[in-house]
Amino acid sequence: MSDSIQQQIEQLVKTRDVVLFMKGTPEFPQCGFSQRVVAILNNMQVPFTAVNVLLDNTIREGVKTYADWPTIPQLYIKGEFTGGCDIISEMSENGELETLLAPIRAAAASD
Repeated sequence: MSDSIQQQIEQLVKTRDVVLFMKGTPEFPQCGFSQRVVAILNNMQVPFTAVNVLLDNTIREGVKTYADWPTIPQLYIKGEFTGGCDIISEMSENGELETLLAPIRAAAASD
């Protein structure tokens, strides 16, 4: 994997509060796992940047290397890898995700 792809991914996750690497788009997810994470984020009314990994295989493979996580979707909050679908679903159910996202949602609402 090229360093430029890793740098591109790092630049994206470090400059946006919430980034979701997913299959498809939020409006048209291309897998059930991506659809589930989009639904959770939309339900929490938090703005996020979505990256459709189906459009660029180097990004698709690069993000797996970047996080050392083999599957898509991948959610990053404040530059940190938070998890895939199962972890995000669990965090949503137990309230952890709400705690992480509340300050971001509040900041977006005040803009």
